[in-house]
Amino acid sequence: MEKFCMSEQKNNLTRAWLEKAARDIGSARKLASGSDSYLDTAVYHCQQAAEKAVKAFLVFHDIRFGKTHDIEELVEEAATVNSGFLSWADAGATLTPYATLFRYPQEYSEPGKEEFDEALECAGGLYGFVLSLLPAETHPEAQI
Repeated sequence: MEKFCMSEQKNNLTRAWLEKAARDIGSARKLASGSDSYLDTAVYHCQQAAEKAVKAFLVFHDIRFGKTHDIEELVEEAATVNSGFLSWADAGATLTPYATLFRYPQEYSEPGKEEFDEALECAGGLYGFVLSLLPAETHPEAQI
């Protein structure tokens, strides 16, 4: 019985990470829509979605990770379980800087629509890849 509960707890925690990732993708889309879009915040949410999706995979496989926003590092760790993650290294390299790049005033210009579209494609693709590797009972009810 205890093993079942542990499995159920792991599924619930994995699902919680995936739900947060899905909400980040939804937030990114909303922030990027309309004439008064906030693309700087939208790309940040793309980064967060991808980070949380990979962390969900790691949680499911009982792999500990530190407090990091480095998606490349997380993808490398996930690749120890499934080598398919190696094909997402470029997406990780694209998204990782968005954890901090536009969060504070600095010299960088705001991201454009094309940059956002690329970030959303990377995040959505990585999220979908993670879902494809995890059992249905870990998937959030609401899909992106």
